[in-house]
Formats: sequence, structure tokens, C-alpha cells
Amino acid sequence: MRIIILTGILALAACAPEQQVIDGEAAFVAQCSACHGRDGRGNAAMAASLAVTPPDLTLISARNGGTFPQDRVMSQIDGFNRGSHGGADPMPRFGDGDLGPLVMTAEDGNPVPVPAELLALSNYLELIQQP
Repeated sequence: MRIIILTGILALAACAPEQQVIDGEAAFVAQCSACHGRDGRGNAAMAASLAVTPPDLTLISARNGGTFPQDRVMSQIDGFNRGSHGGADPMPRFGDGDLGPLVMTAEDGNPVPVPAELLALSNYLELIQQP
């Protein structure tokens, strides 16, 4: 999935705002596939050497009663609620890095700023869900 981010607060009618495209699939391949596999099923070659087997990310919705828990997924990716790298959950804290500019999403009608790459990764994971 591609997320288009409009930079600039005001756009004049004669000037189109600059757009940056974040490709969720490309972000996944670059940041997640080494452990989770190119297809997201946790079958990467590196997975065999990890202490904890990476989960099949195509079954997130199935494990959640058929609903994709976007906020929980983004929280897992950014890692702020998981503590430091290592320990019981060995997944890196991607929130420590640069996840791109902020985009505004709406939650209950209220705007919520979310890092663009984090949103793109979550949207891509939602696209690859299996029934």
C-alpha cells in the first residue's frame, strides 16, 4: 500500500503541495523480511537462528477474531510499550529510528499524528492478511 504525505500546511490553488510516497511493502521488505520472511509468514532463513520464532504476520486478523488491530500492530512495530530490545520480546524497537514525517489519521473524529512509515507498514500488513 502506498501512503501519500502532503508536506506543507497551506496549499495555494496555483501550487500543488509536494508529495512523498511511502511504500509499505518496500518498507516491510527492507525492515521486516529478514526475520519475518518476504511473505510475512515467519519463514525467513534467519528465523531458524532466533530464540523466538517470528510469528506468521498474515494471520494477525485471524488471531484477533477476524479484525485487524491496527493500533496494537503499530504499537508492536514501534516498540515503545515493549521496553528495550532483547529480553522476552526480541523484536527491535523500530520507533527508536526515523519512521518518516508525521501524517494525521482520524480516530473517533480526532486527528492523531502517526509516523508515515509506521502507518504504511501497518497498512501493508493489513493487506496481506489471510482468512
